[in-house]
Amino acid sequence: MARVLSLFRPQSFLALVGVRQTVCCRMSLDLRAREVFAAAVEAVQPDIVVRRSIERKEDSILIDGHSFMLRKNLHLVGFGKAVLGMAAEAERIVGDHLVKGVISVPHGIQETLRQHGKDRMLLKDNSRIKVMEGAKHNLPDADAQKAAECIKQLASELTEKDLLLVLISGGGSALLPAPVPPISLQEKQDVTRRLAGAGSTIQELNTVRRALSLLKGGGLAQCAHPAQMVALILSDVIGDPLDLIASGPTVWSEVWPEEVMSVLERYKLSTSLPASVKEILGKPSPRREESKEQSDRAGHVLNAVIGSNSIALKCAGLRARELGFRPVVMSPGVCGDVRLVSRLYGLLARFACSLEEPPPELAAEVLGLGPEVGVETWDLCRTMQVLGEGRTEGWGATCLLAGGEPTVQLTGKGRGGRNQELALRVGLELRGMKLPPNGPVFLSGGTDGQDGPTEAAGAVTDGGLWEEAQAQGLDIDGCLTNNDSFTFFSRLSGGQRLLLPGLTGTNVMDVHMLFIPPIPINIK
Repeated sequence: MARVLSLFRPQSFLALVGVRQTVCCRMSLDLRAREVFAAAVEAVQPDIVVRRSIERKEDSILIDGHSFMLRKNLHLVGFGKAVLGMAAEAERIVGDHLVKGVISVPHGIQETLRQHGKDRMLLKDNSRIKVMEGAKHNLPDADAQKAAECIKQLASELTEKDLLLVLISGGGSALLPAPVPPISLQEKQDVTRRLAGAGSTIQELNTVRRALSLLKGGGLAQCAHPAQMVALILSDVIGDPLDLIASGPTVWSEVWPEEVMSVLERYKLSTSLPASVKEILGKPSPRREESKEQSDRAGHVLNAVIGSNSIALKCAGLRARELGFRPVVMSPGVCGDVRLVSRLYGLLARFACSLEEPPPELAAEVLGLGPEVGVETWDLCRTMQVLGEGRTEGWGATCLLAGGEPTVQLTGKGRGGRNQELALRVGLELRGMKLPPNGPVFLSGGTDGQDGPTEAAGAVTDGGLWEEAQAQGLDIDGCLTNNDSFTFFSRLSGGQRLLLPGLTGTNVMDVHMLFIPPIPINIK
């Protein structure tokens, strides 16, 4: 975005990750890695992204190049894990024109934010926005359904003179459950849970969710018509597809019962559906078809992604440059098995740190991993070109940045998360390489501050991990088999490698950072 520089404000977040202000040249790679992570998270804080996206000009606002008049006609709804902080900032900016609002947020989040000193993400006592907590354990429940009903009612009462501001972030789907009657919430959950368990894709899941929901797949936009709707979206999905973030309540999409039944038949679920679901899927969908032409003609919906993994990586790169690194962003869409992802980073580290020209087999293996980990061949070639030039021309230290959401195969019952397991596996990949400051450092962290059911966001690792663990009697293989990476890093050197920012109040997936020290030029 054009004003990306304005969102850079790392100092307020540094204390949370245990970083002190230090002269750059005297900072270790570990400390600089934590600084860059702090900058990435700070860039996508809910209040910052909202403040950056709404430009107030007297009695009008400018959002994504579009101007909207304010005439005491503003209403607000929201749903997602980061929405409370987004709503607080929105009310600070346009509260004088706000009539009322309703937001659906995770159970216990207000108390949690208070405990973490995140007062700026809380609404004032005299707020016109009603906060409704629900979706305990990130699952739709009766409380979330009640909040969805309140949001639907508010939207349905609006007229063409009204402006509805919709705030959306990750977790929004579970916080906006509104099954099409007579389907019950439990019946809808059972269908989607069985579908997920059968191995369906996120696209297939959303196809079914939209068909069984009043609000998903553009349903909320239809309810609010003919009011003008502006949706500000903090994305936690790779590629930022509007129809997948919170299942796209503000993005119109056709619902074809035949397509839904095809998905259910593919996973052998069509014959065991509840009677209510069969009843709904047996009907045509006139509610969406009738509204499409109307909605398109009015052009009454503006969707704007105001925070994403790409933005976090861009600002991390700015901070890395300030700290003496040449930043290169590989991809914001890293996914796939964490074992393959760790192999990729290990190979890239060896490619970048090699004193001789790396063997062609190494680059070939990197390119071969691309399709498995969601990284385009072009991005890998571009990344290796930059790393190669840095090695041969002596450009100095490099910071490789990437993001996304790898997956972990669960084989045990330990405590851990994908970021900590990725850091642990990369540490093994780096075994035998030089130690910092002459060798690489890798960091993986979740931008929400919580990696799995643990207190850590991730961890920092390097080529000395294996020897350090051996010296302290820790069983790395056993921890990996039991998915117990948090226990491993907690016990290793008193937990010094853990990344512990606490709850951040935002979520744009994970950030991966590979720091390459200056490589001596081999002059022959």
